[in-house]
Amino acid sequence: MNIAIVGAGGAVGREIISVLESGLLGHIDSLRLFGSARSAGSTINFRGRDIVVEELTERSDFSGVDYALVSAGGAVSERFAPVITAAGAIMIDNSSAFRLDDDVPLVVPEINGADALDAPRRIIANPNCTTIQMVMTLAPIHRLSPVRRVHVATYQAASGAGALAMDELTGQHADLAAGREPRVERFAHQLAYNVIPHIDVFTDNGYTREEMKMHLETKKIMHAPELEVSAMCVRVPVMRAHSEALWIQTERELSPEQVRAALDEAPGVVVVDDPASLSYPMPLETAGTDPVFVGRIRRDISGPGITMWSVSDQLRKGAALNAVQIAAYLHSHR
Repeated sequence: MNIAIVGAGGAVGREIISVLESGLLGHIDSLRLFGSARSAGSTINFRGRDIVVEELTERSDFSGVDYALVSAGGAVSERFAPVITAAGAIMIDNSSAFRLDDDVPLVVPEINGADALDAPRRIIANPNCTTIQMVMTLAPIHRLSPVRRVHVATYQAASGAGALAMDELTGQHADLAAGREPRVERFAHQLAYNVIPHIDVFTDNGYTREEMKMHLETKKIMHAPELEVSAMCVRVPVMRAHSEALWIQTERELSPEQVRAALDEAPGVVVVDDPASLSYPMPLETAGTDPVFVGRIRRDISGPGITMWSVSDQLRKGAALNAVQIAAYLHSHR
């Protein structure tokens, strides 16, 4: 198997390398790394050897590459998709560039892996991190009784905005501790000691693009155009791992016990739900791990439905891990 990573020097790119180090894809015959002119020529260690980062250009040759895992932003994905796929590579793209295109599958392998087998443009889209986390908990419930409506509030870590955003949060805390004015560049406002109810740009309906991603992508992944999602996406001063509070209405009323049992059996989901012992998922304990953790499962006292809480490291299942799992699914079905 021959793999390429585009955007290898970024937060998600480095996390993809970490996932590959774990052996999820088994034996890798060759790994090629691509980046910008700025990162070209640098080296990244993989399984004990240094690999030189190549500059991605229109002349880059992806011959022999089976899967190109791309995490360099939507503009790069759109510009270089023809270059990456020209020689037969399958492009697994982490940006939002192609997610809603009818001829590009949007895939979470545990839920709709078979969609990846029909990719006429040789492009498969990785969903938004918050969407992946949410559908991992919705799908097992949807199999019990169709989910009709979801309200979700997200609490998104700095790492969702990239490595430089993580550095900015750390720097803001240091600046404030030293009595200096904190630097604000990566976020709309100071994030340290604050929450910002604004992720991505605002759209005409008052929702942000991040919130609309959750609304639209969920329908596509779950093959459920009738499923409605209303999201409020908030940036919080957590370094890594997103959290979500969910209110879920299903066609048939379900008990918390039914939901808990379904989630317990779902691959990639771990139930941590024992309020008596103060046991519930938290970013502090889930950062750097692969599953989606879920707890606080209970009836919605405002009406029919279930409410619950989930936490997941968005650099892992929300991005890098899901991309590698797509490649693994495709490879197992060759």
